[in-house]
Amino acid sequence: MPIIYYILISLLFIFTALPKIPSQHWIFRVPDFGKIQVTYISLFTFIFGFFIKDSVDYFWYFQGFLLALFVYHGIILIKYTPLYPVKKHKRNSHSSKKIHFISANVYQFNKEFDRFIDLINRNKPEMFLTMESDSHWEKALQVLEKDYPYHHKVTLENTYGMHFYSKIKIEDSKTHYFVADDIPSIEAHMKTDDGFEFVFFGVHPPPPSPTEEETSKERDGDLLSTGKRVIEIEKPVIVVGDFNNVAWSKSSILFRKTSELIDPRIGRAFVSTFHAKYRLFRFPIDLMFHSEDVFIEELKTLENFGSDHLPVYCEFFIDHKNDEQEERIETADSEEKQEAEEMIQEGKKEDGERDAVVTES
Repeated sequence: MPIIYYILISLLFIFTALPKIPSQHWIFRVPDFGKIQVTYISLFTFIFGFFIKDSVDYFWYFQGFLLALFVYHGIILIKYTPLYPVKKHKRNSHSSKKIHFISANVYQFNKEFDRFIDLINRNKPEMFLTMESDSHWEKALQVLEKDYPYHHKVTLENTYGMHFYSKIKIEDSKTHYFVADDIPSIEAHMKTDDGFEFVFFGVHPPPPSPTEEETSKERDGDLLSTGKRVIEIEKPVIVVGDFNNVAWSKSSILFRKTSELIDPRIGRAFVSTFHAKYRLFRFPIDLMFHSEDVFIEELKTLENFGSDHLPVYCEFFIDHKNDEQEERIETADSEEKQEAEEMIQEGKKEDGERDAVVTES
């Protein structure tokens, strides 16, 4: 039993220390995804230690270390729970109507099209975004085009296709390829029936992992390029998608600061989405950020429809006259802006090895 205790302590130390190393290799970036699990396991190991204390050398040193780990991770994570105080806001006469959207990584090889279509029909969002949607998904989703007459489609077979459908008028839209010609982002300029304008961004950068990208350079460069574009826009902005990143990572925080957007998970919940089938090993990598005049009323996951990601459901409104969220905006200093620019250039130089057509392994 002491061996298990020592192994757990060693793994917890490794998973805590690796993200602190300033390298973009996946070995150092992936452990950040498991911060929630590391926190729980730290507490479990701490409690477990009392049952075997008589057979553990330097027991109180190890217990002190575990307690320090739990407190360290807990201080970071508590921001993404209802325990962290964030003021709630209500709609008033100056606000837009409530707007709803669904963001879903559908998993390109998931052929349960009807389950997703049923999810859309039951929840009736004004907009929805799909990621990893290929030509098969595009064909299947045509049945929804009567209800969603506005759309922007980027059909790819490399697991990076994106489709955006809307009941709200799309006045203008474009596809960005910020760091690679096979990794799209969607920018859609919207106008509601009650006269409110906003910009919707859909993003899906590649993940750092042993099976995909060796480093996080393209992911970070793509996200920070989006942030650079966002800061140029004077309308309300929402950025949504499978970020393949967690909100507390260095690059996510840098994105939030350089874009001057707000993370709605703060004071609300983790909203973990991946992997849909494994609750204990689920990470919050489908993220969302918004400008100060966008107010989130609800943010949650919906039921699984056959994908490896749970869909994200959001309800929000726009209010130009309410400036109470200004205090939640963090801005980047000159050093952080320089670092972001360097990461963008590194992302553009990185040559990701992706096939034009990907088949399920």
